[in-house]
Amino acid sequence: MSIRKISDKLAKFMMVMAAVWAFILTFIILADIIGRGVFNHPLNGVREIVANSIVIIVFLQAGYAVRSRSMLSADFLVNRFPPLARRIALGIGYLLGAVFFAFIIWGGWKFAIDAWVGGEFEGEGALRVPSWPTRFIILIGSALAVVNYLVVAYRDVVQPRNEAGGTDDADADFRPAPRL
Repeated sequence: MSIRKISDKLAKFMMVMAAVWAFILTFIILADIIGRGVFNHPLNGVREIVANSIVIIVFLQAGYAVRSRSMLSADFLVNRFPPLARRIALGIGYLLGAVFFAFIIWGGWKFAIDAWVGGEFEGEGALRVPSWPTRFIILIGSALAVVNYLVVAYRDVVQPRNEAGGTDDADADFRPAPRL
């Protein structure tokens, strides 16, 4: 199995995990709102859970966003470039994206290990949330984003699509949504 196929499957799996967690999180927030409004007794720790969950959801989705070419880009400008200039601009953009996420890994791995070893928690009082899962998901999501930036760079720069924008079946699940 190729690196592209493995990263595709992992990106899709992590995207589904993010969606499931976001769905569960809505019920946690709803229970807190009902508890606060109806019973005057909110759920303890919801703020900490939501704060960590937002970061987790974003980094679980990062690899999929890169692979599906959904990251923020100036398409309106790049699409006006001639083919060679477009490939160069895309290559620079993909390289900068990979470097950005690589810096996140480089700067965060020690903090993740320290959080694991030191038993770091967030929150005070009734519920304390461990911070190591969030820190490790940041690293995992960033690593997948780096791999997917390199995969997309290879697909768009080394083996560019035809001028009509066609793709092969390998990218069928990662076509961007049509722009209106």
